[in-house]
Amino acid sequence: WALIAANVAIHLWSMAVLTTDRAVYDFYLDYALFPVLLSQGDGLLGLVSSVFLHADLMHLAGNMLFLWIFGDNLEDELGHFGFVAFYLLCGVGAGAAQWLADPMSTVPTIGASGAIAGVMGGYLLFFPRAKVDILIFLIVLVRIVPVPAWLMLGLWFALQLVNGLSPDASGAGVAYWAHAGGFVVGAVALIPAFLRRGGTRYWGRTEGHPPHDETRWGKLAPSSVPAVRRAGNRRGPW
Repeated sequence: WALIAANVAIHLWSMAVLTTDRAVYDFYLDYALFPVLLSQGDGLLGLVSSVFLHADLMHLAGNMLFLWIFGDNLEDELGHFGFVAFYLLCGVGAGAAQWLADPMSTVPTIGASGAIAGVMGGYLLFFPRAKVDILIFLIVLVRIVPVPAWLMLGLWFALQLVNGLSPDASGAGVAYWAHAGGFVVGAVALIPAFLRRGGTRYWGRTEGHPPHDETRWGKLAPSSVPAVRRAGNRRGPW
């Protein structure tokens, strides 16, 4: 909730204060991630500060929705401060991946999506069989379909790789390599915490689900509810 509040507050402040294109550019020059500056040994702050900047309200709303959906279960496992440290690490890793993909780019990179991709990668490691609700529009039919986290997140990661390798990736306006890099950093960074919980034995205890038996929008299907549920589950910092 604090991370969501910080992102929203910074964006609302920027809307109120940065009222000209020049003001926005000068602000981005200081706080966005410019790969070309990083290549010159400058702009290191942007690896962290860019994670809290968004281009518009839709950009902000989409990122905060995914942070809300996937963040709380990992925060239960890592503790408040452990989760914040993990989140920032994923953001830095995502920015580094985008820089490595195009180190001389002059296009600023902003947004929390790389850090949230890391949260999604960690979520996949800890809770691969959790159910994720997908909203599907079929002309006049609107339906919510629960799918396993491993399927939804795996397809999402594959899509970032495919789009990142596309010849048009640089002009798409989306930091695909930040997404892919953040995802990998998040999954790898949590391997020690996962092993301390017993590795695959942890999946055996939880059946690959978080301790809650409900999705964001409704009950899980009965077959997806773990046989053993654990209350609280505040393990403290990882």
